[in-house]
Amino acid sequence: MTLNAWIKQFLPRGLYGRSALILIVPVVTIQLVVSSVFLQRHFEDVTRQLTGALALDLHLILDTLDAAGPEAATEVAEALAIRIDTPRIAPEDRSRYFYDLSGAVVIEVLKAQVPGVVGVDLRTNEREVHVVIDRGAQGLIALTTTRRRASAPAPHQLLVIMVGTGILMTFVAFVFMRNQLRPIRRLADAAEAFGKGRRADYHPSGAIEVRSAGRAFLDMRARIEGHLEQRTLMLSGVSHDLRTPLTRMRLALGMMEDGPETAGLVHDVDEMEALVNAFLDFVRGEAEEDPAPGDPLVLAAKVAENARRGGGTVELVLPANGALVPLRAMAVQRAVMNLVGNALRYGTNARLSVALIERAVRFTVEDDGPGIPEKHRADALKPFMRLDDARNQNKGLGVGLGLAIAHDIARRHGGSLVLGKSAGMGGLRVDLTLPR
Repeated sequence: MTLNAWIKQFLPRGLYGRSALILIVPVVTIQLVVSSVFLQRHFEDVTRQLTGALALDLHLILDTLDAAGPEAATEVAEALAIRIDTPRIAPEDRSRYFYDLSGAVVIEVLKAQVPGVVGVDLRTNEREVHVVIDRGAQGLIALTTTRRRASAPAPHQLLVIMVGTGILMTFVAFVFMRNQLRPIRRLADAAEAFGKGRRADYHPSGAIEVRSAGRAFLDMRARIEGHLEQRTLMLSGVSHDLRTPLTRMRLALGMMEDGPETAGLVHDVDEMEALVNAFLDFVRGEAEEDPAPGDPLVLAAKVAENARRGGGTVELVLPANGALVPLRAMAVQRAVMNLVGNALRYGTNARLSVALIERAVRFTVEDDGPGIPEKHRADALKPFMRLDDARNQNKGLGVGLGLAIAHDIARRHGGSLVLGKSAGMGGLRVDLTLPR
């Protein structure tokens, strides 16, 4: 696996997620870098300087104590705002809170610069520095002063303000970003709905580029709808013009005596009618109905019953429980009927099964016919494509539109139609998958 593919596994796939990542990562990175540099170069340096000055004051008190005695040392300590106390911590104790970052520097400097320091208490009273010094024969002595003498006050305030401001500004930026991305999401929803045969209300909004893309989409949708409407009207007229002479021909053939020539003409008329009906089914699409909740199990049972009524052998396999699925019932029924009809035309037995998966419903039609070689399966989905080498064309009237109609209906639902080989029956297997 390449580095690029490995990184993509952990990146969000949605537009909102990626935009938020682009927004948040620089802010967090800047805060981490600034915090690290500030703590190391400012707080640590300032703390070392202040604590070093405090160490000099402690040296002065201790030297005065050795030279002039306790009273003189007390006077010097009071002048330096340092209090001489009784030790309140055990020797070798370094008492501080884990989040007191500057406290570690205070303890380190005092231990290094003041001889005899055995403990520093920064925890009992966070506002004071309590230093315990071992004076040998004189015993332990404790010197206490305000924390301001050793480190800058409230060093965490900058971090809190910076983090709080960063979170607030990130939230504000995310709100603005969401308002900018909403028109793109609406455009994507409208395009997706149009691809599934639905017309969603959409008005261009947002930035200039998004508005331009929205207007281009509306123009494209209008041209496609106009083309489809024109095609439907044209073929409706062709259907009317063709059905009238076909009806006259059928009436004339009915009045003629039966014979080989008459039978051939009747066969030609039947084939022409089948061609016209199949062609109209292909161009009709699904404009006559809107998606509505329907039970695919009931639909499959109806298709199997109609096929059995026509003399076909169809095995029906259904799950125990059904579910309502938004679909165009007439269009899906037409697609499944075409698949079952093809299975019975090119095979002896057919099997129709329905599977309800997490986000889709799958209709599977299998037969025991010759099947379709893998190299010809893509061509089998094209309109008017008849695979003479793969399927027996002497069985029934086929015009090469059954799979094309089912494929078109699947795409209009946002689904797919996949051809394969039936493992159980040995013939063709067709999976019609529709989203739920």
